[in-house]
Amino acid sequence: MRAPWTRRRRLLPGLLALACLATVAVAAAVPLSTPSARAADPVPVLDATFEDGTTQGFRPRAGETVAVSTAVAHGGTRSLLTSGRTASWQGPAIDLLDEMVEGTRYTLTVWVRLAAGESPGQVRLSVQRDSGGTSAYDQVVGDTAVTADAWVRLSGTYVLAHDVDGLSAYVETAGGTAGLHLDDFTMAYQPTRPVQTDIPALREVLATDFPIGAAIGNRQIIGDQAVLLRRHFDTVTPGNALKWDATQPTEGAFRWADADTQVGFATGNGLSVRGHTLVWHQQTPAWVFTDTDGTPLTSDPADKALLLSRLEAHIRAVVGRYGDAIGVWDVANEVIDENQSDGLRRSRWYEISGLDYLRTAFRVAREVAPTAKLYINDYNTNVPAKRDKLRDLVTRLRAEGVPVDGVGHQMHVNVQWPSIAETEAMLQAFIPLGVEQQVTEMDVSIYVANDESFPTPPADRLLTQAYRYRDLFALYRRYADELTSVTLWGLADDDTWLDTFPVARKDAPLLFDTELQAKSAYWGIVDPTRIDPTPTPTASPTASPTATPTTGLDTCRATYTVTNQWPGGFQASLRITNTGVAAHDGWTVRWRFPDGQLVSQLWNGTVRQDGPEVTVTPTSWNSALPAGGTVEFGFLAGWKTSNNRPVGFTLDGLTCTTG
Repeated sequence: MRAPWTRRRRLLPGLLALACLATVAVAAAVPLSTPSARAADPVPVLDATFEDGTTQGFRPRAGETVAVSTAVAHGGTRSLLTSGRTASWQGPAIDLLDEMVEGTRYTLTVWVRLAAGESPGQVRLSVQRDSGGTSAYDQVVGDTAVTADAWVRLSGTYVLAHDVDGLSAYVETAGGTAGLHLDDFTMAYQPTRPVQTDIPALREVLATDFPIGAAIGNRQIIGDQAVLLRRHFDTVTPGNALKWDATQPTEGAFRWADADTQVGFATGNGLSVRGHTLVWHQQTPAWVFTDTDGTPLTSDPADKALLLSRLEAHIRAVVGRYGDAIGVWDVANEVIDENQSDGLRRSRWYEISGLDYLRTAFRVAREVAPTAKLYINDYNTNVPAKRDKLRDLVTRLRAEGVPVDGVGHQMHVNVQWPSIAETEAMLQAFIPLGVEQQVTEMDVSIYVANDESFPTPPADRLLTQAYRYRDLFALYRRYADELTSVTLWGLADDDTWLDTFPVARKDAPLLFDTELQAKSAYWGIVDPTRIDPTPTPTASPTASPTATPTTGLDTCRATYTVTNQWPGGFQASLRITNTGVAAHDGWTVRWRFPDGQLVSQLWNGTVRQDGPEVTVTPTSWNSALPAGGTVEFGFLAGWKTSNNRPVGFTLDGLTCTTG
């Protein structure tokens, strides 16, 4: 018979005052490389089965009802039913403040299904942390499909990072107010293996090339994470603590705790700091773009002046606070939209002030930190259209005297994309401008499509990832005179943003696994001869398949890949291979979207869309498609209820096979 409820004593040092920073996972953590020793089994702390007929510590978050039910159960005869919800954030919650210890990694698991008769939806497992009257919310498991017909397992990890007054885990829905059941809640901590000290330090291996950095939060500066960080890295980038919503959530009311802690850790341990980021179209509070009465700002001169004055005040406060402690700033982030004729993203910043927000941001940052290096940072800078628009903008700003010192290439990539040649062209494009370059947010996802999800990362993907790190870092080292640092967007696979973006699934994009042990990806940089060659790798990610023309036929093949997906949008690529014997000059590619998807940007071609029908024609430099040749283009698009694959691919009217 199952135990209905247990609270187990922890075999850990005394309790500390707590606060938390979440790390997501969709499945229980698993080692991603051959361990030097077997990790210890998880140690249970809490479990709740509701078999005793009580809620076992679970409570409502507001006015909803939380009660034991016998309608369905994952195990036994009872579960916990939450009904009467009036908002998506309402749901069953359990207090954890007395159960967690700072710096310890816990796994939280719960089984969930919707109440009978409810329409399918999405649920997530989250944590609320309270401090000084302010609440913050962290996802442990992102949006996960759920129905009334079957149980779904939510499982993820959470690590305590600093002081809080209250701490609770809860289940909520992404939208709607459906009733929901939960059952078999458990919380356990995972004893970790020591950080390896018998392997080379990354920073020493790369010492003659460039500094190596990692993005951090509070989690990365305590316990074994801090040991790993200090051993292998030269620089850190606070991933969120310096952004506008973190530092000035309301006008004039600054919050410095997280940023001070992270910058202080870095300076106290001899690590350089990259400041990220002063101006961005995301994570900027709504008040920045509204009048004092809540009216949205317009491009009216008075509104523009108000916006720029807020920008100046914010930069003077944030940059001025840290002075020489931060030697590099991402002043502006993701300002390019390559499908605009002028290449500029139509953000609220741009709509209200035009280019003046960039001019103001760089000017003020220079005044406040005259010796700091000032960067403009963006993603997909390996895509020719975006690369060229960014280069044009940097050229224009520098010609005006705007102090842009450097260009940041985020390099969020995967095991198949982009090619080394595309990446090299990216670096070469900015050399004539005389600016510094840095790789600022690198990770290598094991996924190549949004419909993939692995409970354990496949060995062949990890091997391909190792070769990808090997080849990219070999390229970076060839351009060491141009690159002044390379930063990875995270420290280890136990804490990566890719676990929830673009979809909820466990990714493994970094050099160290969930147990903080070196992966083959690490050896791809440090000593490629030590990459484990046993698994069979997938096809080389830098090479395009070679088509063999079919004699006497005029045929084609279409390869469609979703490379990223998020709520309401996605990024995809389409490769068309001419498998026939005749060349196609000035080609036209067409397909049909089945679910109302709408293309918003496309590179390496010109797009036109009429309802579900999409037509792409070439640019001047890729209009020739010889027999056996390929053409590839990528795009961003929006979706609403679903995002099924397009159908009916054609090349100049020929129906293409898919593969």
